[in-house]
Amino acid sequence: MRDVIIFAKTNFRNQQIKFGIKADDRRRHMYIIGKTGMGKTTMLENMVIADILAGRGVAVVDPHGEFADKILDFIPENRIDDVVYFNPHDIEHPIAFNPLEQVGTEFRHLVASGIMGVFKKIWIDLWSARMEYILNNTLLALLEYPGSTLLGIMRMLADKDYRKRVVDNLKDPVVKSFWVNEFSRYSQKFETEATAAIQNKVGQFVTNPLIRNILGQSNSLINMRKIMDEGKILIVNLAKGKIGEDNSALLGAMIITKLQQAAMSRVDVPEEKRKDFYLYVDEFQNFATDSFAAILSEARKYRLCLILANQYIEQLSEKVKPAVFGNVGSIALFRVGAEDAEFLEKEFEPDFIANDLVNLTKYDIYIKLMIDGIASRPFSATTLEPNLLPPQSFRDSIIANSRSRYTMSRQKVEEKISREWMSGSENFEEKAMRRDEQPLARALSGQPQSFARRRERPYGAEPSGYRPSFDHRDQRVDRREVDRREPDRREGMPQMVKPLEPLPGSSTEIPVPRPKAGMAAEGLATGGLGTSRPLGPRKEKPKINIDDLRQVLDKALHKDEQ
Repeated sequence: MRDVIIFAKTNFRNQQIKFGIKADDRRRHMYIIGKTGMGKTTMLENMVIADILAGRGVAVVDPHGEFADKILDFIPENRIDDVVYFNPHDIEHPIAFNPLEQVGTEFRHLVASGIMGVFKKIWIDLWSARMEYILNNTLLALLEYPGSTLLGIMRMLADKDYRKRVVDNLKDPVVKSFWVNEFSRYSQKFETEATAAIQNKVGQFVTNPLIRNILGQSNSLINMRKIMDEGKILIVNLAKGKIGEDNSALLGAMIITKLQQAAMSRVDVPEEKRKDFYLYVDEFQNFATDSFAAILSEARKYRLCLILANQYIEQLSEKVKPAVFGNVGSIALFRVGAEDAEFLEKEFEPDFIANDLVNLTKYDIYIKLMIDGIASRPFSATTLEPNLLPPQSFRDSIIANSRSRYTMSRQKVEEKISREWMSGSENFEEKAMRRDEQPLARALSGQPQSFARRRERPYGAEPSGYRPSFDHRDQRVDRREVDRREPDRREGMPQMVKPLEPLPGSSTEIPVPRPKAGMAAEGLATGGLGTSRPLGPRKEKPKINIDDLRQVLDKALHKDEQ
């Protein structure tokens, strides 16, 4: 019975017999569905605790936080060193997780697809084919570049020097051709339009210190393959109420993609020697991208066993829903709504009809259980009661041990990321300044942002390709200052204002300064707005003599006839 996990008991004719599911049948995955408050999470907790006490490898991904937090109290003392506690809300001790680190050639498209899948899920209303095309090539390029992180997406699109280093390192001819023969030929206007949406959306994540300090570390301190092979315990607390819904979805989907990659890398180990690893995902629709379907269909052979739970079917996308019902071996059903009952009736008839599925009481289930590779007839059962808290909890020791092994202090992480960004090329810094944006390095170092003045350069010394704009304050004539020193404008320019002498090779033509709307209004109100017309009384225009005008016209007409 060691390879059987007990999670429920029969209730037919009051015969309460405990039962469970065998290890081989668990490899065909398990799906749990039911309304909120019906007992889904309690069933998951009982199964996770049973796996931990049996010494099995387990991963728990929880978008609410309570489930993951409660599991810490049930981990025995002999398994403290096995725990990896991934808690993004622990801001002072960010864990190092880089999904782009050391990805083999055969898995690069898988990782890129997984990351794009979560971006697409989050930004579904703004997603476009061009955005996907550029982002895919950006991720594939970064996956080949040593030490790259997701922060590199912004640098690839804005920093020409960094982009050149990454492209020069590329071995994939198709990806390299995109950057050399296509992207490099984009006009400035087209490039800005094509990349603005990516920079805007990705920037929302990388400028968030909570996410940046986790994904911005180039060297991961957690090794998913090692966690699976050594049967460790990975607890991922992605409480949406603490870190935000989008951040929770982003991290959760990336962790699941990384686990899939680690599982598939087990191809170098004979199947009989691969250790079973159990992945529990509560409210899994939050992390179920379109690439999630591949995990369900391929995970079994790599001994990654999934236990998934959610509230109703409509939460699943059109690609994920058939993958779930086509690949899951066991289905446990708590009370569901009328629409779900009509859909699930096909799975449970003729033993149970739709009316039965909507009238279940709390903790009661209808279940189709995989037994020795064959799905059983549906039957009713009651899940086990919640586990009582153990007399002693090692929660504090577990958290402290996990921090010491897998995290760094916030100050060290931010200093490290700041150094990497400060070492970037000047072009990237200048581009951010010209856009009135605050460079990430300055944000990390705590320097205040200033929009008042740009970096001053000698006239005529702009870098190549830079087009000066005379709308900026440091390049604009302050008419109010001139007015204070020029009491009589009819005398022309004051003596103290000298024209600039052009540098050799530069143009002597300088565009006329155009005052902005606010300054123009002030000038009109105070009489201080400079114009090309001198002030003073206007000269009267000479009156036109109509007879003289007729004579001129007649002469011109007769001249044409002659």
